[in-house]
Amino acid sequence: MRITNYLSENRANRLRMRRTFGHSLLASAIFALSTSTAGADTSVPEFSNGLVAFGDDIPEVLTTSRLRQPKTRVPGSTTVITGDMIRDLGIQNLYEVFRLVPGMVVNFVGSHQPVTTYHGTVHYEQRRMQVLVDGRTAHKATLSDMDWETMPVPLEMIERIEVARGPNSAAYGINAFLGTINIITRDPADTAGVEARVVRGSRGHVRTFGSVGNADPDMDWRLTYEKRKFDGFDYQVDGGERFPFHDGHDINSFTYDSRVKINDRTDVELRGGVVDGINYQDKGKSGELNPNENPDIDVRDYYLQSKLNVIASERHFFHVMASVQNFDRRQQYTVGFPDSTVQCLRDNTPLYRYTYFPDGSRERLCFVDGGGAPAIAQVDANSEDTRLELEFQDTILLSDDLRIVSGAGFRKDTFRSETYFNGRGNNYQSRFFGNVEYTPINWLTLNAGGNWERTSTTDDHYFSPRLAANFTLNSRHALRFVYSQAVRTPDGFEQNPDWGYTLRNVRPAIYSDLEGRRVTTADAYEDLGWLTLGKDLREERIISREVSYFGQFPLERAMLSLEVRGFKDEMRDMISGVIQLKDWSIDNNVAVDQQGFEVEAMIEYPGTTFRASYGYLDQDTWYTGRPIINQDGELDTGKQEQAVSLLTRLSIRHSGSLALIQDLPWGLKASSAFYWADEFRRSQFERIDARVAKRFYQPRYTAEVALTMQHYLNREPELSPDNNIKDHNQFFVEAGVRF
Repeated sequence: MRITNYLSENRANRLRMRRTFGHSLLASAIFALSTSTAGADTSVPEFSNGLVAFGDDIPEVLTTSRLRQPKTRVPGSTTVITGDMIRDLGIQNLYEVFRLVPGMVVNFVGSHQPVTTYHGTVHYEQRRMQVLVDGRTAHKATLSDMDWETMPVPLEMIERIEVARGPNSAAYGINAFLGTINIITRDPADTAGVEARVVRGSRGHVRTFGSVGNADPDMDWRLTYEKRKFDGFDYQVDGGERFPFHDGHDINSFTYDSRVKINDRTDVELRGGVVDGINYQDKGKSGELNPNENPDIDVRDYYLQSKLNVIASERHFFHVMASVQNFDRRQQYTVGFPDSTVQCLRDNTPLYRYTYFPDGSRERLCFVDGGGAPAIAQVDANSEDTRLELEFQDTILLSDDLRIVSGAGFRKDTFRSETYFNGRGNNYQSRFFGNVEYTPINWLTLNAGGNWERTSTTDDHYFSPRLAANFTLNSRHALRFVYSQAVRTPDGFEQNPDWGYTLRNVRPAIYSDLEGRRVTTADAYEDLGWLTLGKDLREERIISREVSYFGQFPLERAMLSLEVRGFKDEMRDMISGVIQLKDWSIDNNVAVDQQGFEVEAMIEYPGTTFRASYGYLDQDTWYTGRPIINQDGELDTGKQEQAVSLLTRLSIRHSGSLALIQDLPWGLKASSAFYWADEFRRSQFERIDARVAKRFYQPRYTAEVALTMQHYLNREPELSPDNNIKDHNQFFVEAGVRF
C-alpha cells in the first residue's frame, strides 16, 4: 500500500482551502477510503497532526500507545475533546476542560491554585498524571507539579486534547502513573492570517488573545500573544468572619510555532514561548514564618522545542525531539515575629513545638509576646527549574497486521533554590519504550508494550508493562481487556529536600545576630514523632485491570458513540502526608484498592451534538506505614487516619457532565453544559453553563460575539471554606475577528 505524502499534500491544500475544501483533499479522502482495510490505517505518517481518519467514522487516538490507532484497537480507554467543543461550550480556562472527562475532578487549593486529578490521590501536588503539550513534558521539575494558570496554551490554539485513562507508564514513563493528558495544538498552516479575541467577565476576568501567521509551501509559522487576568475568589472565611481574599493571577504569554519543509519526506517543527506575570498569594494561605505581606509569586518561564520528522520509506518513519524549559519563580516577602521567637532561635528550641499544661491545654510558647520589640526580616522562596529532554521515536509498519513503535528518551532536571535545596541539584532519567500491535485474525488485536526507566532519584531502574487484547465484534464495536503496571518515583523535593528560610535585613539592630540565620525544619518542627524528613522514600506502585467496550451505532441521520470502562486498581506504598516547614510527614504509608466504572457517550446529528460522561469510584484505603507515637508514648491512630484522609481529599464517588451544542438559524450557535461532582470534603460541585454566539461571515473576515453564563447551583464551597463567590451567576462577554 502506498503512503501518501501527507505533510506536503496538506500544506498545499491548506493554502488553497482557507474558505472551502479543495479538490486535492477530496481526492485524498477518496483514495484513503478506497485503500483502507480492516487493519490499522497506514495512509498517514505517524507524526502528522491530522488525526481525522479520512473515509472512516471510527475516532482515532495517538496518545495511548504512541501508535495512531482507531478506538477499536487502542489498548485502553481514551477521551478525546476537540478544540471546537471547548470553544463552543464557552470554557474559560484550560483546567476546566477536564470536567468533561469521566473520573476526573477539578477544584482549587491555597490561593486559587487549580488542581486536576483522575481518581483522586492528589491535593496540592499533581504528580501522578503525565501532562504533555505537543509532546513536551509540561509539569515543573522541582515538585513534579502542574501550574495550570501559567501554561502558555491559548484555548483558541487547541486542536484536541487526548486523555488516556488508566496507567500509561508503558508509553510515557514514571509520571503517567494514573494516566496521560496530551494537549495537541493547531498546525500553523491551519491558523494562517490574523486573529484577535477579547473576553471580559465576572470577578475581573480578562483574556486578550491575538495571533498572526502565514503558510506557504516551504514554511508555516504562527506568533501568538495571550493575557489572562483574574481576581480569583471574592472572600475567605476565618472564625466565622469574611475577609478579602488576595488570589488570582495576571499572566502574559508569547508563543511561536513553525514547520519548515526540508524536502518531500522531511520537515522540522520549531516552537518557543515566554511566560511572564504574577500569581497572587494570600498571606493567610501561602508563605512560611508568619508573612507580614502577601507573598505574591513572580513568574518568569520560557521553553524551546525542536522536532525533526522523517519519512524514511513508505512503511518507516521516525522523529527526533529536543526541548529545554525553564520555570523561574520569585517569591520574596517580609515576616514578623515576637521577641520570644528570637529567643527560641537563639536557644535552638523548635518554634512550633507545643508546651502541654496539667489542665490539658497547650500553647506554642515561641510565639507568645514577651513584651519586647518584634523582629522583622526579609525571606524568599525563590526557585528555578530547568528541564532538558531528548526523545527518539521510530515507527515501522511491517505489514497491515503488525506495527511496532519504539524509542528512547533522556531527561535532565536541574533545580536551584536556596530555600528548598540549599543550593542546586540534578535528577537524571533515561528510558526505552516500545509497543507492538498485532492482528493475527481480523477479530483480534493484541498490544504488548513496556517502558524501562532508570532515575537518579532512587538510583534504581523500573519496568512498566502493559498487555491488551481487543476483540473486534464488527467494524464498529470492540471489547478490550487490559492489564498494566506502573510506578511513580519521588520527585527531587520529596526525596532530597533541604528546606530553610534565610533571614535577611533583620531589624531592629538588637536582633542583628540573626542576620543570615537559616531557619530549617529542624528549627521549626511541631512533633518529632511525626517528622519523616531525611527518610528515603520508595516508589509507588499500581496494578490495574480494565475491561472496556467501545461501539458506534449509525442512526438514520446521526451517529451514536459509546465507551464504557470498568476498572480495578491496586496501589501500594502511596506517598501521603504533610509538606510544611513545621510538619514534614510524607512517607510510603497508604495502600489503596479502588474499582468503578465510567461511561462516555456522544450522539451527533447535523448541527447538533449531545455529549454525556459519568464516573463512579469505590475506594478502600488503609494505613501501612510505621507506627506513629504521640507525646504520651501511645499509638496515635488519629495521625494515621490523617495520612489516609490526606490522600483521598479529591476522591469523588460520583462525577459527570452533560453537554449540548446546537446550530441555529442566522449564524447563531447555542450550547449548555452541566457539571457535577459529589462528596467533596465540605459539599458538592454543581454548575450549569449556557452560551449563545453569533457569527458574521464577510468576504474578507469572519467575526463572532458571544455571551456565556455560569450558574453555580450549590452555594457552599466544596473543598475549602475560603473558596467563596458573592454572585452565583457569573457572566462573560467575548468578541473575536479573523482575517
